[in-house]
Amino acid sequence: MATLSLLSLLLLFPPSLLLLLLHLILRPRPVKIPIKDRHVFITGGSSGIGLAMAHQAASQGARVSILARGRDKLEEAQRAIRLATGIDVAVFSADARDFEAVKAAVEEAGPIDVLVCNQGVFVPSELEKQEMEEVKFMIDVNLIGTFHLVKAALDGMKKNRRERGPGSIAFMSSQAGQVGIYGYTAYSASKFGLRGMAESLQQEVIADNIHVSLIFPPDTETPGLAEEEKKRPQLTSIIAASSGAMKADEVAKKAWDGIKSGSFFVPCNFEGILLAVATAGLSPQRSLWMAFVEVIAAGITRIAALCFQWTWYGSIEKWHAHKKCILIFHYLSFEIRNYIFEVNWQFTFNSGPRSGGVFGKGEIFYSGAISYYVLTPFKVFKRW
Repeated sequence: MATLSLLSLLLLFPPSLLLLLLHLILRPRPVKIPIKDRHVFITGGSSGIGLAMAHQAASQGARVSILARGRDKLEEAQRAIRLATGIDVAVFSADARDFEAVKAAVEEAGPIDVLVCNQGVFVPSELEKQEMEEVKFMIDVNLIGTFHLVKAALDGMKKNRRERGPGSIAFMSSQAGQVGIYGYTAYSASKFGLRGMAESLQQEVIADNIHVSLIFPPDTETPGLAEEEKKRPQLTSIIAASSGAMKADEVAKKAWDGIKSGSFFVPCNFEGILLAVATAGLSPQRSLWMAFVEVIAAGITRIAALCFQWTWYGSIEKWHAHKKCILIFHYLSFEIRNYIFEVNWQFTFNSGPRSGGVFGKGEIFYSGAISYYVLTPFKVFKRW
């Protein structure tokens, strides 16, 4: 029995020591950020995740403002929230790419307690095929637009922070902001940029009692996703299928849970948690238990990450091999067609006087049989 107790003590001592060490070094410290009776400002708030977050914030007693480009959709969202919660939200029409318009909207809305930078656009494509206007559009909306919002709101957010309680700035990133995906080159660049912005900004505003959160939703069932799927490269769909889609309400709830707990990383599903652990790096961590998991699971998650990469690159290799086969069969099909055409031509003009320069019955059957039995497999393969 004494041996068993000693063994248990030896097994428990290293984890306990690690937990004690993490408790001493974790920064920033844990915090709770209420949203009831506070001003919540959400961009991209007229549809999708932003609208779901606005609904939930209003139902929890927050004073909500939403900003988007389209006035009609904003007013429709305003009516929907009023119908669902009985609360009126303020609406502001502005393009996140226009700093002056954003600044005017923020000043009209008044000092913000919780800023949710949710605006975002995505045009999936391989970079080689994508126009530079589309690349700039995504970076301007997703990244530069976020700079505009934070710059416009920050001064008001800092004022009287001690009396108003802790504030929050949340960035809506993506799982494509944690790991690069085929067809997401420009989009991932814009979302990866948010992480560098968030890590640096947190250090700048922590003394003002403002806390930064970075939200990583997977594919989410929104009107934007429906449009995106029409344009996605097929390889993108194959690789992205490893993480299932969530509903906007589910993502919104996860986002608010993370914001209210002051979490820096806010994953939204199990795959997101694994990605958060695998990509923790030098990011701040408030949760003692998540820090413990990150330290213990670092090696295991790296192996898992390499397995994912092995799967993805395997899919890419198979895809390109398949494309090469299709090109070869297209070429062979074209050559065989030419050959059969030449054979038919010879039959037509060298069939002899008995046929009057046209096919005889047997010749027509022979030529048609060549066309059918030789070309049909190629047609089937091309269709496949």
